[in-house]
Amino acid sequence: MLAILKREVKSYFHNVIGWLFIASIVAIYGLYFFAYNLQVGYPYISYALSGVTFVLLIAVPILSMRCLAEERKTKTDQLLLTAPIRVGNIVLGKYLAMAVIFSIAVTIISLTPILLSFIGTIPMGESFVAILGFWLVGCSCLAIGLFISSLTESQVIAAVLSFVTLFLCFMLSDLMGMVFSSENFLTKILKIADIYTPFTSFMNGCLDLTSVVYYLSLIGVMLFLTSQSIQKRRWSMSKTTISFGVFSSATIAVVLAVTVIANLIVGTLPVTITSLDFSYGKMYELTDDTKELLKELEEDITIYVLNNKDGKDEQLNQTLERYKSLSSHITVEYVDPTVNPYFYQSYTDTAPSQHSLIVVSDKRARVIDYNDVYVYEYNMDYYTYSYTTTVTGYDAEGQLTSSIEYVTLEDDELEVIYEITGHGESALTGDFSDALQKANIRLESLELFNEEGVPEDAQAIIINMPQQDFNEEDTKKVIDYIQNGGNIILNGAYEFADLKNFNSIMESYGLSWVDGIVVENDAQHYYSGNPFYLLPQVNSTEYTSNVAGSYIIVPYSIGISYPEDTEEFVYTSLLETSERAISKTSYENITTTEYEEGDVKGPLSVGVAVSKTTDDEVTSHMVVLSSVMFFTDQANEVVSGNHTTMFTDILSQMTSETELSSLVIPTKELTLSNITIDTMTYLAIGFVIMIAVPLVLFVTGIVIWAIRRKK
Repeated sequence: MLAILKREVKSYFHNVIGWLFIASIVAIYGLYFFAYNLQVGYPYISYALSGVTFVLLIAVPILSMRCLAEERKTKTDQLLLTAPIRVGNIVLGKYLAMAVIFSIAVTIISLTPILLSFIGTIPMGESFVAILGFWLVGCSCLAIGLFISSLTESQVIAAVLSFVTLFLCFMLSDLMGMVFSSENFLTKILKIADIYTPFTSFMNGCLDLTSVVYYLSLIGVMLFLTSQSIQKRRWSMSKTTISFGVFSSATIAVVLAVTVIANLIVGTLPVTITSLDFSYGKMYELTDDTKELLKELEEDITIYVLNNKDGKDEQLNQTLERYKSLSSHITVEYVDPTVNPYFYQSYTDTAPSQHSLIVVSDKRARVIDYNDVYVYEYNMDYYTYSYTTTVTGYDAEGQLTSSIEYVTLEDDELEVIYEITGHGESALTGDFSDALQKANIRLESLELFNEEGVPEDAQAIIINMPQQDFNEEDTKKVIDYIQNGGNIILNGAYEFADLKNFNSIMESYGLSWVDGIVVENDAQHYYSGNPFYLLPQVNSTEYTSNVAGSYIIVPYSIGISYPEDTEEFVYTSLLETSERAISKTSYENITTTEYEEGDVKGPLSVGVAVSKTTDDEVTSHMVVLSSVMFFTDQANEVVSGNHTTMFTDILSQMTSETELSSLVIPTKELTLSNITIDTMTYLAIGFVIMIAVPLVLFVTGIVIWAIRRKK
């Protein structure tokens, strides 16, 4: 076998084909690498690899067409067939020679993530898993091409048949989606030839061992069939042709059966064993909180996916499989909306989008819209004056864990938060009401005028920017509630900072507003050139555990004053301006953002938390914010959802001491920041990878071929 391997490798490098094969793959990859990773700055190699897979449809037939077909045409295969060497060794030697040529191209590709790592942060695990997947797909294509080459003596026919076969294998998933509306026995059989779909898990940074076994099995079967094809010719003039034909068919059937069984066995293993998560943000790995919840789960839960299984979201399906593997009480069922378009009406009045989930128990159900599974960032493209959408987060675990907990809770276990109304307050909507739902907290309105006090079931109350003052009776109801261990979130507005009774609620905990409105003079601490759009430092506290060090934007804020800690009260500054910030006391007629007489110098707190422990050892929390836009989707989107994350952190702290505290799994960051490369650098790197290296390879092949031809 080694002799054949060496002979074949030399033959590829003694003519143009081997060099051309490597050069073409590197050149096409270099083109996508230049466009995605260098010019745009994407840190993911998978983007370029997904674009270059089509070149295998052309390059593989060119490499494999001559492997056996040419020798058969020139009759040189007779030397091999009559030699004292096993057919399997012949086939393996020829296949490994092609694999070596392809591996050289993949090795060159493997250098690119290392190169990018010197420029910016690169998800190395994801990159090399994607490259491994690309290598397995390529090796599988080579095995298919080798088998087809063994069936004919015409290189042209071998190349055309290889191209058509590989094209159908790559397009099979889409073709089945167009022909079949739902999964059936035939689609299950056809999936065996779908060589592209298993590749998608590698592209997402998931090393799926079932896909690895599939590709290795496919390679093994193709090499075995190639051996049988050659073996048939070796015995074609023997008297035992008929008996061998029976033996060959039986052997093929046994090998195929063993291969299918092996894949089925691997497919039944828990996904936690077969799927290794190498993604940068650990997209597929479930948190310990989720694992604990599933371990203690005693009720049967069915998760319906509104899509046919053939068109499933691979990333979401991986997550669902992990839930199934961790609890026997979890069942996942795919419901095709085209077959059962009104299925959702049993659980909701509004039709969810495709791929949405419905989590159902005997108690209740919850719909997880597909748009809530991923977090999107919208950016203005000033060349086309249109918004571009980028997926920045993956919240499947957060939504699923919350929903499973929600559908299993008893009615009296659901937490309630009240937002005070009746004084011109702004209601929580959009991202913030969604955050409460994710935390399994009911949000209800409370008009104090009609109540004797804050209800006993209140986990917390929210007062968001009142425009009219409280009366003394309402004020007393709120103060009595918090002094008896209640929790409160207050948000003020600079235009209504003189509400005497409302301010007395803060003052009962030692807090007060700083006169004026805060402006920032440090350009690194304000947004979009507007000194009123503060980007304060987010201090690392229990109330900001998931946003510390990130951005929070608080436009048009008021400073918050607080005293030193006492035995009764503990004060924590959550959001703090720079030292160059100023509170302008005469904000109606501001002529400069710099300090003037009567102004208050920074640093200033624009978010403060106070904790108080009562005589009954119950801790009460008050969090005061001071921006008119803190609880708005507009500000939240600017900082990629950090406002809702901080809101959830605050709620978690306020309910952490109760038995009713819900699990809130933060959204997982899906994307890294783009790499910043100066124009000359990315043009130079792009020229080397896209043009120089392929050109050197191709010219080398031409020169070697020309020299050998003269000899």
